[in-house]
Amino acid sequence: MSGTLLRSLLAALVGLAVLAAAAAEGPRTVTLAVSNMSCALCPITVRKALEKTPGVQQATVDFASKTATVRFDPRATDEQALVRATTNAGFPSKVQP
Repeated sequence: MSGTLLRSLLAALVGLAVLAAAAAEGPRTVTLAVSNMSCALCPITVRKALEKTPGVQQATVDFASKTATVRFDPRATDEQALVRATTNAGFPSKVQP
């Protein structure tokens, strides 16, 4: 085998390994502490902002605990994008540990 062909095969194998690792990573769930929710309609706004974020599969917002629980595809979005979505809607949030 030539060196070029061998390098191409190696690059393809590494690429497949990366794709397989990403595919194996299933949905993640995160809970956000959400600020500025002052009425019963606020959770609807927060939920809609989260649901518009690509990769979000489900968002549940609890007014009483001022939290949002979000299930998302980590290949399509991340926690910082979720925080940005709520903050841009007027409800700053942070990831709960």
